[in-house]
Amino acid sequence: MIDIKLLRDDLEGVIKRLETRNADFSYLRDVLKNDEQRREKITEVEVLKRERNEKSKLIGQLKREKKDATSEMERVGTIGSKIASLDEEIKELDEKINYALLSTPNILHETVPIGKDENDNKVIKTYLDQPTFDFEVKTHFELGEQLGLLDFERAAKITGSRFTIYRGMGARLERALIAFMMDLHSNKHGYTEIIPPYIVNRESMTATGQLPKFEDDAFKLVNNTDWFLNPTAEVPTINMYRNEVIDANSLPFKFCSYTMAFRSEAGSAGRDTRGLIRTHQFNKVELIKFTKPEDSYEELENMLENSEKVLQLLGIPYRVVSLCSGDMGFAMAKTYDIEVWIPSQNTYREIGSISNAEDYQARRANIRMRRTKDSKLEFVHTLNGSGLAVGRTWVAIVENFQQKDGSIKVPEVLIPYMGIDVIK
Repeated sequence: MIDIKLLRDDLEGVIKRLETRNADFSYLRDVLKNDEQRREKITEVEVLKRERNEKSKLIGQLKREKKDATSEMERVGTIGSKIASLDEEIKELDEKINYALLSTPNILHETVPIGKDENDNKVIKTYLDQPTFDFEVKTHFELGEQLGLLDFERAAKITGSRFTIYRGMGARLERALIAFMMDLHSNKHGYTEIIPPYIVNRESMTATGQLPKFEDDAFKLVNNTDWFLNPTAEVPTINMYRNEVIDANSLPFKFCSYTMAFRSEAGSAGRDTRGLIRTHQFNKVELIKFTKPEDSYEELENMLENSEKVLQLLGIPYRVVSLCSGDMGFAMAKTYDIEVWIPSQNTYREIGSISNAEDYQARRANIRMRRTKDSKLEFVHTLNGSGLAVGRTWVAIVENFQQKDGSIKVPEVLIPYMGIDVIK
């Protein structure tokens, strides 16, 4: 979350910067008022505690001198009641302030383009020309069903809509992509492999910014109200270091984390209801970094290159866009989206986001670093990026490498994992 000191130092400036997200943040004025009241009450409590200590000493002295201490004892009792009442008021103010700050998004980096929505995102790079076909292009779900790679009907019988069964070479392609991505990032890019728990607790979801604002988009376990199905590997991986102090000399930490992810997509009714673009359950390889503050933007650019390399080796057309202020994620200060070409839709679709949260998540999760044994504690910067979304990469391969006879050419780098060069 944002540092409340920023509000104390420049309230109107912070509101102005946040409003580039095209939302109303005037409530932060109330946060500052509550903060001022809270600090006044804390000062009042400290004064009362000093008086109580003095009275307690006096009571002891009067008793030793066999004198009447009744009035002083009554005053101590009154002071105790007043302190208890003030402590309760401070607690209520703390809760109000904390909830407001937890519900406030990150302040955007100065290089983020100002805009209203995805139409104002800035394209900064395009890789490979879009493929041309001398036949009518089919969708990935048409090809998947025709080749026996996907089974939506039986998945719906098992669970419901927006689930699928991968079958045969469809399942092998999914598994091959996971192995290929994990091998690339761990062997070539220097990331440490992680397979974290698929269930996370409320503290973890709050630390990375999913809660409290996006609870409706999460799958909550009914047998334990504080457990959720993992929405992205970012959540469990970053929370590995919650409430810890890291030796700054050991940074950066770099992890490639494989998880199955779960999202209810509560706000996306009617969008991509067929196929694999938007499902409730999907595989994902995520890149996570913990860095010193001064290194985080250089590490962001490196992470972008690492994610791009997946598509470059696969030979799939894509572009990179810098998200504008109106399209930015809640917890992020700057984000690049990688968008892959989808022939059946004749457009680019997001396949990965590469983001720097700066100290926003670390502050929520209390992840700090120490440069020397005598230096003060500082919050680390956290970064996360898709390395990539496996299902959408599956879609991109099937559609971009489809052939006239309905078969699918296997990208060269995947042949060792697949054991074949054509899916037919």
